[in-house]
Amino acid sequence: METSYQGGVSYDDAGRNFQRQSQTIASNINKISQNVSSMSKMVNQLQTPQDSQELRNQLRQIQNYTQKLAKDTSLLLMDLMKMPTDQPANKLSRDRLSEEYMATLNAFQATQRSAAQKTKEDVKKVKAQSVNIGDPFALGGNKDLVEMGDAGVRKQEQLTMQSERSLQELEERERDIRQLENDITDVNQIFKDLGQMIHAQGVVVDSIESHVEYAADNVEAGRHQLHEAANYKNKLRKKKVYLAIILIIVISFILIIIFNH
Repeated sequence: METSYQGGVSYDDAGRNFQRQSQTIASNINKISQNVSSMSKMVNQLQTPQDSQELRNQLRQIQNYTQKLAKDTSLLLMDLMKMPTDQPANKLSRDRLSEEYMATLNAFQATQRSAAQKTKEDVKKVKAQSVNIGDPFALGGNKDLVEMGDAGVRKQEQLTMQSERSLQELEERERDIRQLENDITDVNQIFKDLGQMIHAQGVVVDSIESHVEYAADNVEAGRHQLHEAANYKNKLRKKKVYLAIILIIVISFILIIIFNH
């Protein structure tokens, strides 16, 4: 069976590429959706007795992985939109994937915002509890520490170590906030790029539809003109026949007169 080619690529190859790309995107969307579900559960555990540094580390890891997967999927989807969709089924598949990806990306960003908000609340709480960090005599002054002796010094050392851990935790969570805000900005850019691509695709579709409608109007107008031309040709033929008949009658009349004379 003969295979059609367009631009050096067979329609069969183009169709297989489209299907392969679609399957990859669908798989990525499913992974992102599962990760968002896991992230949502982790975010709900923040600021609860289940909260821990290990939980926050896991949340950070899955967030970073999902962010990268979202960027890769966005590029794949934009490539898919550039592929020809001669078959209606391919266009429906592409539109469905776009809608599913947008919805999944929206859920991912909502989870990111929730995590960022809770982390900001944690930072405020840590700062409020660390007002006296860096003041070794904040709990009663030098006189009290001297009177308390070694026990007071040891207690102050413990408080100082606790304050240092709080500072490290504060810095780490502030880094998490900055990273989340950057990731949210990246997701906003993905939304923008995809929105422009989808809008451009819609313009192309509208343009194609308008050209089809214009071509249909031209066909109808041409058919109408052909019909008028045919009518005009028939009328002209009838006029010629009538003129010929009249001419024959006139000639016949003249010949009768001549023969009579």
